[in-house]
Amino acid sequence: MAQIVILGAGIAGHTAAMVLQKKLKRTEHKVVVISPKPTWNWVPSNIWVGTGRMKREKVIFELAPLYKKLGIEFHQAAATALYPEGDAENPRSQVELVYTDATRNGETARVEFDYLINATGPKLNFAATPGLGPDEGYTQSVCTDSHAEECSAEFLKAVERMKAGENLRFVIGTGAGNCTCQGAAFEFTFNTEHELREHGVRDKAEVVYLTNEPQLGDLGVGGMKFKQDGYMTSSQLWTESIFRERGVKAIVGAAVKNVEKNSLTYEDSDGEMHSLDYDFAMLLPPFTGVPMKAYNRAGEDISATVFNPAGFMKVDADYTQKPYEQWRAVDWPKTYQNPTYPNMFAVGIAFAPPHGISKPHTTKNGTVIAPAPPRTGQPSGVMAAKVAESIVDLLKNPNAKLHEASMGTLGAVCDASTGANMRSGSAAAIMMYPIIPDETVYPETGRHPTLTRGELGLFGHWVKVMLHYLFIYKAKGKPGWNLIPE
Repeated sequence: MAQIVILGAGIAGHTAAMVLQKKLKRTEHKVVVISPKPTWNWVPSNIWVGTGRMKREKVIFELAPLYKKLGIEFHQAAATALYPEGDAENPRSQVELVYTDATRNGETARVEFDYLINATGPKLNFAATPGLGPDEGYTQSVCTDSHAEECSAEFLKAVERMKAGENLRFVIGTGAGNCTCQGAAFEFTFNTEHELREHGVRDKAEVVYLTNEPQLGDLGVGGMKFKQDGYMTSSQLWTESIFRERGVKAIVGAAVKNVEKNSLTYEDSDGEMHSLDYDFAMLLPPFTGVPMKAYNRAGEDISATVFNPAGFMKVDADYTQKPYEQWRAVDWPKTYQNPTYPNMFAVGIAFAPPHGISKPHTTKNGTVIAPAPPRTGQPSGVMAAKVAESIVDLLKNPNAKLHEASMGTLGAVCDASTGANMRSGSAAAIMMYPIIPDETVYPETGRHPTLTRGELGLFGHWVKVMLHYLFIYKAKGKPGWNLIPE
């Protein structure tokens, strides 16, 4: 019997577990999921929770009952160490974990594996910027459902202050020079703007978007060029028009250096320091890999072999250090298999990217302002499904060809809400193909000029709402769930 262990139960990990369970059909093989949280969270809808538009309970559900029903073994625990070669007493690959549930909290154990999928997602590195974050700092976050609920409470307090006559400044964006997920910051910005209008206090609010992107519309993917109405345009021009229309100010190319109560300091792309007062701030943190060590059979630390310095697992990417001008789509992984230990894979945010997508910038002070590449949502679900299919094939034939899901050949759709009212809301639907621009295939724009595009309208918002319910239905394993694409 083979045992497949999945670390993490987010979009990537849960997708892998569901695909494996479906294809293995409770045969002699066992699927094991290890995750520190008891719930699954549809993260894209956290932006609605964060403004009070949606209750937290609408974006989560308990994992243990579902996994029990499906025959998947579940451990509510955090993985702390990998032993891909086993140890002196046991030659089988193992993962060490510490339980986080109320019954066994703090207990440690080891689980054996024949194959492992690392889908832990990120560690939210609020500590990268002093004063950042809701736990030990002064800013809000929508990265988790609990953070989003806390954010909602602070947002609604700010609304009440404006109803009482105060004028407030809302600062939303990224909290360091190396953040990712600009799409979530963009989305929360315009949901905030929309909700302020719904509450009748928009005239008392200044909304500022503070981002490490070199220009609006970069979104961590280097921006996009596409044809619209027969003319070539760019995501920068398209995005700037949304900001003008909604009266939202933007500060780009910024690295937040320090946050205090009601004030923050950021460095601009010229290396100049600026102070910005705020009354409410939602700033996304940079990500690192979840803290995890790796050891060989002799007990020697091989973490540097398995993970990159940021803690993300190395896979079949080209990690050769090279200048931006030499970055290519072929540098990106295809199979997500660890090159040293072929029974281990990493998907979603857990895999180490070879480099960014957007062009990095270093200020005169030596500060690197570089949007990190997004690896969440649709792409993470697709790569998780393909890795699961690869493992199913390897169980039948150890020499089977692995399935591929390179971000250099995958397309992606991002439906970014800019307001939640069913009659007057809207969404910015952004489509790109491929995710990693490839000038060897598309020399003019790096991406397909018509399959890459942006649309803004009420229909996009309806699609966003539909996707919310559709993907929660899929994640719950309801009848026909496997017919819904990633």
